[in-house]
Amino acid sequence: MRHYIKLIIFLLFFQFSFGQYTEVINSKRPGFSDSPYSVGTKVYQVEGGFFYKDVGNYLYWEKIGEVDGEPIHVQNQYSSSSFGTDITLRTGQFFERLEFDLDLVFQNESRDYTHPDVYSISELGLSKLTFGAKYLVYMPEYKDKSKEIHSWKARHAFDKKRLIPAVAVYVGVNTNLLDNLHKNPDGISPRFAVFTQNDLSNRWVIITNFIMDKAFTDESENSFIFTSTYALSEQWSVFGEGQAFFRKNIPSDFQFGGGGAYLLNNNMQIDISARMIYDQYENNSYIFGGGVSWRLDRHHDKIIKKENKLNPVEQTLKDHDSKKGFWAGVTGIFTFKWIKSNKNSKDKKMREVKTSKVKKRDIEAPVNKKANKAQKKRNKELVKRQNKKEKAEKKYRKKQEKY
Repeated sequence: MRHYIKLIIFLLFFQFSFGQYTEVINSKRPGFSDSPYSVGTKVYQVEGGFFYKDVGNYLYWEKIGEVDGEPIHVQNQYSSSSFGTDITLRTGQFFERLEFDLDLVFQNESRDYTHPDVYSISELGLSKLTFGAKYLVYMPEYKDKSKEIHSWKARHAFDKKRLIPAVAVYVGVNTNLLDNLHKNPDGISPRFAVFTQNDLSNRWVIITNFIMDKAFTDESENSFIFTSTYALSEQWSVFGEGQAFFRKNIPSDFQFGGGGAYLLNNNMQIDISARMIYDQYENNSYIFGGGVSWRLDRHHDKIIKKENKLNPVEQTLKDHDSKKGFWAGVTGIFTFKWIKSNKNSKDKKMREVKTSKVKKRDIEAPVNKKANKAQKKRNKELVKRQNKKEKAEKKYRKKQEKY
């Protein structure tokens, strides 16, 4: 069971523990969802990979102006292909429940427009640059059923408390330092999210994300992510994910993806994934990717000092000192020494009296004298017989030598 608990800690993009820090890396890759748990204080983590995306006959509406307060939109349609890298930097600072992150995507995209005009355009640069922070609001605690020895049924029964998820809130800022194809006409925009996680078993975990991205702009989008992960072994894990986008001028779409991850060591994992996107105009897109996650672990657990348990005499003197001040403390030291020495002397006398009155007796088993005498006689007879044999052999050898 310990191995499976250890495995769940690293699974792709979630974390299960009673604290934020874990001995095994906690990566969001390769899924798009995020766990409510942080990486832990003094942990610096890099998650990056390469991807290829193919978009076919993508149709959307673009706002070009207003007439009498009414927006004017133009229909655009294009096909594109792009490749690049997505990188996430994560670190925990100040509190175990708090995490800061930076998400960026650098890609080369080529678009072929077919409506309203026919032309091609290509851009190389940032398509995403977002700073954010998340905080764990609620973390559930589950029963340790490994200690249940009285009932097999109770030990393997489903714990209904697992239906209560861990919850975190996220606040971020989408910068507009992007290439021309991905700039937001309204500029910088906020990003809000709520992350939840249910550990249904030691192998199976469910994550849900509710995201409001590019809020308060014409390109705002709300999305919902549902991710299911399952541990096959200590190193291997797989996941399935569904995501739904709801937008204003850009068509809403539904994404379905899957993949797996392999744990190389406690601080590194590799992954691979594939994803298909369907939008409301039946335009299909495909994304293929793979990457690696690595962390620099500088985490140190906090040392909790336990209070020393004092005996009654020490506790009395401690209370006396705290109430009477410095001179009471000085006199209290000598008083304590006198009481302690007097007490030790009494204890010593009591021990001496008690030990002197104790009757001593041997704990060895009693000896059978008759049996010992009989054994001695047998030993003497055996020695005599052996001596006779030796004398007889000597005589026989002498006679053989004469002849």
